Amino acid sequence: MDKPIRVAVIGLGYWGPNLARTFYELDESFLSVCADLDKSKLEELKTRYPVVNTTTDIEEIYSDPDLDAIVIAVPAAKHFKLAKAALLAGKHVFVEKPLALNSKNGEEV
Repeated sequence: MDKPIRVAVIGLGYWGPNLARTFYELDESFLSVCADLDKSKLEELKTRYPVVNTTTDIEEIYSDPDLDAIVIAVPAAKHFKLAKAALLAGKHVFVEKPLALNSKNGEEV
């Protein structure tokens, strides 16, 4: 691989910090930015990974031309909406299970 995949993580609740750690430690990826509405979670992440940018505005992530992939680790009710927006922004997407809450939305994604 010539250059690492630039990754963003949306959601730092239960699984988000684990996924952030994994993508941070992989040689094949570069954890570029993490987003959460809880600023204390962003501060905690920044303490562990000072080079990782943080934001409360996920629109910044969708519009970042340097990002290759978005990891979605938010409550399941938001998976469909965020995954669809990420795909429409031209990003690769990793969604924590379930992909969607119903088969119609799952098929659409």
